[in-house]
Amino acid sequence: MVESMRVAVAQLCSKPSPGENLEVCERLVVEAARLGADWVAFPENAPHLGPARSNLGVAEALDGPVVSAFAEMARASGVAVLLGSTAEAGPDPSRAYNTSVLLGRQGQILGVYRKIHLFDVELPSGQRLWESESVAAGEALTVAELEGFGVGMSVCYDLRFPELYRALRRRGAHVLAIPSAFTERTGRDHWEVLLRARAIENQCYVVAPGQWGEHLQGRQSYGRSMIIDPWGTVLATAPDGVGVALARIEVSQVEEVRRRMPCLSHARLLTGEEG
Repeated sequence: MVESMRVAVAQLCSKPSPGENLEVCERLVVEAARLGADWVAFPENAPHLGPARSNLGVAEALDGPVVSAFAEMARASGVAVLLGSTAEAGPDPSRAYNTSVLLGRQGQILGVYRKIHLFDVELPSGQRLWESESVAAGEALTVAELEGFGVGMSVCYDLRFPELYRALRRRGAHVLAIPSAFTERTGRDHWEVLLRARAIENQCYVVAPGQWGEHLQGRQSYGRSMIIDPWGTVLATAPDGVGVALARIEVSQVEEVRRRMPCLSHARLLTGEEG
């Protein structure tokens, strides 16, 4: 168990080609390790971000080449790695899971989370993003243990559902991992506000690596990957572009904020009207 860790959020502009994306990811792990990171977190769809339903063509089991590649990055650099999400083959051949995987420094799998809330919207531009057409929803919450830190796992659109994060806090989370690919439009208005709210109301660190830039025609992500402390202070923000941003997280800071402001002990569970 450690009292503190140096965390890096890796910001990507993933393309449809997994090979190209994995090369960028490996380079960013090496850079983060050089800067002293203990843990590197990647965004949603880090290995592949392409047209709708293209995830089915690259979906594989968790012991397949993609997770194995990230495990090797962890072993080679001696850092823990959050594979923000990848397409995991499931029992339904018409839908893959959008799955986040937390890997330890030796490449071992510490936690697996399958995205619960799916992004089904039509944007003001007329673009239709209907995740459930090719993605199967997960059903289970995950809090993984990383060297003494409880890591509550989630993916992107989950950010808009605060009850999920309260449940993760109650299950022992010190850190909320929120790998994302927020659209440029929604990110500009909502990204930082929602991230800081989740940190403040749950008194947890938030580690939120994001996709950035234009991935293919009509699909552009906001970026501004962030690390936020349990008081809601932004500790690090990635500028526009591909790269990493680092900050230190400390168990004692979580404990101190919760001691000074014991919100959960004051919470009252409300029920609906009867009859």
